[in-house]
Amino acid sequence: MMQLYPAPTRLQSLDTQRVPVMVPHPGSQFGSDRPTFPTIYSSLSPQALISEVLSCYDIERVISCQFWNRGLSDVYLVQTITRSYVLRVSHYHWRSRSDVYFELEFLSFCRDRCLPVAYPLRTTDNRLAVDINAPEGERYAALFVFAEGEVPLGDVNPNQSHLLGETLARIHEAAHLFRSRYHREPLSLEYLFNRSWQVIAPFFSHRPRDRDYLTQAIADSKASLEALPQSEPHWTICWGDPHSGNAHFTPDGRVTLFDFDQCGYGWRAFDVAKFLHIALRTGISRKIRDAFLLGYESVSPLEPVETEMFQPLTQAAHLWSWAIAVNNAMMDNHSRLDHSYFSQRLEQLKLLRSDDWGLF
Repeated sequence: MMQLYPAPTRLQSLDTQRVPVMVPHPGSQFGSDRPTFPTIYSSLSPQALISEVLSCYDIERVISCQFWNRGLSDVYLVQTITRSYVLRVSHYHWRSRSDVYFELEFLSFCRDRCLPVAYPLRTTDNRLAVDINAPEGERYAALFVFAEGEVPLGDVNPNQSHLLGETLARIHEAAHLFRSRYHREPLSLEYLFNRSWQVIAPFFSHRPRDRDYLTQAIADSKASLEALPQSEPHWTICWGDPHSGNAHFTPDGRVTLFDFDQCGYGWRAFDVAKFLHIALRTGISRKIRDAFLLGYESVSPLEPVETEMFQPLTQAAHLWSWAIAVNNAMMDNHSRLDHSYFSQRLEQLKLLRSDDWGLF
């Protein structure tokens, strides 16, 4: 199976304080000589997470730990006597140890600069995550503060969209000062286009005309984007997945951003285009999209070379999210990867390449 991201390796460890935690299956003969059947994904026991992982944190007694959502990571909702937390457990096939710790360090950096993000707590021995020796390989559990507020009903209004754009710009500006001992692959042209195409291409082996179209579309977009400089202020750390579903708003007008699982060094204009791409796909109005851009530029004005690249950047966002979805479906829902799925995604790309790309 092809992977958009390399599988983690134990040789990537830079943290001498790592303490692996084995979470056995209830009733298993832990330590027996019976071989374990090969596994690509395991659902970790909430009770074991309470006793083996959450016990590493200085929090009140945990009264519940519920498996809340499975996306690119497993998310558990943790409730103590007085507070809620989010426990996120990485997937073995999705992020390496270095990837995970880069993100956690960056969120801690943002928190230290009073930027409104859901940040990870540290364990009692000052670690940002707990390493879990799952059946399929090492996974990493991080406990986050619960983002105050909630996702807007329906979608963001213009004021919320403006605030979201403004906050993203503040993070981009602060990120120029961030330094990490961990490596994360940048959101480069090779990464967004070539690596994504490696995942998608096999599904078009019996559709040569569509395959040729996609090959040419990628070549055209990459050629256009070569004009973007990879230097400050254009190049910074991107959120990677900016949209209203990854932000909580409070009634008094505050916002907290979360889900930086796709973050990495890239063009700031790509982050803006990623928001536009999701907004276009979900039918968010032009008024909301314009408010987001106005909010962003109220903090950090974009240069013409960047705004002129919004169209090919939305195509990059489309291809990247497409490949991520395919990789995920190959793990747990291969049945959705039928002819109609790929035809729909292809038509969406064609719209993004049309002269009226900003209208649909």
